Amino acid sequence: MKFGLFFEISVPRPWGPETEYHVYQNCLEQVRLADELGFDQVWAVEHHFLEEYSHCSAPEVFLTACAMITKTIRIGRGIVVCVPQFNNPIKAAEVAATMDIVSGGRLEFGTGRSATWTELGGFHADPDETKKTWDEWTRIIPKMWTQERFGYDGRAFSMPQRAILPKPYQKPHPPMWVAVTSPGTELDAADRGMGSLGLTFGGFEEQEKKIAEYRRRIKYCDPVGEFVNEQVNTVNFLFCHEDNTYGAKTGQRLAGTFNYLAEQLLAARQAYPTRSYPNLGLLPALRREATSAPEGQIPEGLAIGNPDRIVEVIKKWESVGVDRINFLLNAIETVPQEEVLASMRLFAREVMPKFAAKPDPVAVSAGGAN
Repeated sequence: MKFGLFFEISVPRPWGPETEYHVYQNCLEQVRLADELGFDQVWAVEHHFLEEYSHCSAPEVFLTACAMITKTIRIGRGIVVCVPQFNNPIKAAEVAATMDIVSGGRLEFGTGRSATWTELGGFHADPDETKKTWDEWTRIIPKMWTQERFGYDGRAFSMPQRAILPKPYQKPHPPMWVAVTSPGTELDAADRGMGSLGLTFGGFEEQEKKIAEYRRRIKYCDPVGEFVNEQVNTVNFLFCHEDNTYGAKTGQRLAGTFNYLAEQLLAARQAYPTRSYPNLGLLPALRREATSAPEGQIPEGLAIGNPDRIVEVIKKWESVGVDRINFLLNAIETVPQEEVLASMRLFAREVMPKFAAKPDPVAVSAGGAN
């Protein structure tokens, strides 16, 4: 089990001259500490126009800054929006390769297609086309990284043969992921040999079924890249405190604040339901229940409370097949920065060692040790 951070970079109103700067600096301080503590990864979203919820429209800049102040933590684009109105696949491949080089081969490459009408409509993107363009991009970007020259004549994108430079530092290329927000996307990830980057909250039973089917299908995949990335990454909240009651109360306030912000978003499936974004009826409400609970109870699966409780929660996630957990640490600065940092330190000291990789046993010959 590996652990990382996940950033929406939410910025609370009122917005003064220093507000966004202050929030970004807090995030960078968290990343620097995470690297020192042994966290494995840091992911940042690509969102546009989502007031307060996410002011992270240029994650490649933020993540490059993260790379420059860290030594070992992996840098996760979570995600590149694979829609022509948002990004160009050539530029996406070039930027990713450059990030991989300057980070010393630490890039994780996430892909997706956006889920809000605020963003899709703002870019005049056709919702019925986004899944098709995402599929096309996932197949051509690895070729741009690995072929000396690349040319393509496709459905949504074409280019004459050119040398796309630079090439990634990791060979053959960085691990590829798919953002999983809609039901069935984990199957799209499996069929293409890509990692499942879960960005929704669900209970143990729901996730166990999805992971089992992902593992089954990926055995028969036709990988879009040069290798299969069979990993399951999920998102969670983290607030770790010696006092379980205080830790749970603060963690639930964090989760509740995030949920409130998320509920204000205009989802594409609600504003403009199509075959690509089907209206899920009550499912969004059911998903919110996964991060709420009756008063006095801690929601199932949330990494909040004291270290002992969090260890038990993570062991359960490990048992259902999760390989990595990315933690949201804050939402519109609900938790004071000093408490966020203290939570990270306590988690690293008391929880992370319980999930450290165990060394392989030393083989002893039949004749005994020499």
